[in-house]
Amino acid sequence: MKLLKWLDQHFEESICVFLMSSMSILLFIQVVMRRVFGNSLTWSEELARYIFIWLIYFGISYGAKAMKHIKIEAFLAIFPRNIRPFIKILGNLLFLAFALFVIFTSFELVQKQIKLKQQSPAMHIPMWVVYSAPLCGFVLTSVRQLQVIILDIRDLKKGGETHG
Repeated sequence: MKLLKWLDQHFEESICVFLMSSMSILLFIQVVMRRVFGNSLTWSEELARYIFIWLIYFGISYGAKAMKHIKIEAFLAIFPRNIRPFIKILGNLLFLAFALFVIFTSFELVQKQIKLKQQSPAMHIPMWVVYSAPLCGFVLTSVRQLQVIILDIRDLKKGGETHG
């Protein structure tokens, strides 16, 4: 139970810190190799690019969990105060619908990449691994959006203001 609570609270953060650290170290090594030794690694920039792609999609999930995505407060201000929680929930439902759309389309794309057996040029990584980033990121985002929607509905039932 402790592990599940920890994963719920820190999973995306931990993955993002690991990916950002890995990418930074890798690019630092590349700069040192190029500037100090006059020889560059052929694969490091490609790997850094793919790490960055994964980092972006895990970051989207983290933003959904932390309720830090862009919200247009000016838009909310035009509605009466008692309707704003419903507008927030509607916005979260629309974002969940978008996330589900990305899941389905990226799943199809990953399946096509598996069939094509395309590989990256320098590292020969199967490209379906790279194309899986939106799929994994938006699956996590959907879970986080559902959590936010449930919290907002629970707060609304209690008569309070919604999160975010």
